Amino acid sequence: MIQTPDLTHQPVLPQQVLDALQPAPGRLIVDGTLGGAGHTRMLLERGASVIGIDQDPYALNRVGAEGLSGLRTVQGNFRDMVSLLGRIGVTQVDGILLDIGVSSFQLDDAARGFSYHSEAALDMRMSQGGPSAADLVNDLEESELAALIFEYGEEKHSRRIARAIVAARNQAPIETTTQLADLVKRAYPGFVRGIHPARRTFQALRIAVNDELGALRDGLQAAETLLAPGGRLAVISFHSLEDRIVKRFLLSSQRLTPVTKRPITADDEELQGNPRSRSAKLRVAELEVEK
Repeated sequence: MIQTPDLTHQPVLPQQVLDALQPAPGRLIVDGTLGGAGHTRMLLERGASVIGIDQDPYALNRVGAEGLSGLRTVQGNFRDMVSLLGRIGVTQVDGILLDIGVSSFQLDDAARGFSYHSEAALDMRMSQGGPSAADLVNDLEESELAALIFEYGEEKHSRRIARAIVAARNQAPIETTTQLADLVKRAYPGFVRGIHPARRTFQALRIAVNDELGALRDGLQAAETLLAPGGRLAVISFHSLEDRIVKRFLLSSQRLTPVTKRPITADDEELQGNPRSRSAKLRVAELEVEK
């Protein structure tokens, strides 16, 4: 197991990402989801240059303050990386990493409203702009809420939860994370101790607020455009909706060839040290070399 810096952000599948992207001096790699820069630091340590993209200004400011040599940062969504990189004169890269979903910093910062464990405004916006989770919860029709929670959260009790949300908001707006979490918990049938029943609802709202699945589809197409022949794409997903999109895209691509048949997952040693890696799946593909 490779050693990583003692930081709040602990990257998942670190050695597997290095093996996939093969960082070395002279290679240019895009970290499309910079976050806490855990993966980026390892890529830089092995001599690669990195362009880090993140839509969260807090993440960019925090990483930028470290002055990491070999790193350039760009604010924006990785779905737009072709135009974002074009603005700085980059049209081809040797590798691209996409670590999909919410970052450790965003989860651990209660004020961002991603967690159902802590009291905060019901926000969930990675870019800190646009409609928030509270806007969706209080404005969508009951049928729209149920469909959203079912599709993005894969929640079988979505109609019951949506009905409870609408009944509650008719009395007063739902404004905080704990308001929503408690509401879902009360509405959930047969709740027992274990995984919080609001987990899937919060996941669904986060995905919807940030258009995460749309961004993933666009980002995969952008990666195919940017990679140099022989370049590699590594995508880490954390739930079945994301992994399904990545798998189908790679199988249908005329230019990208999957490097492994099955997704790469964490070994027992990593699982013990980093529980968040439990659901992580890494898929790797290589752009064919033109003949």
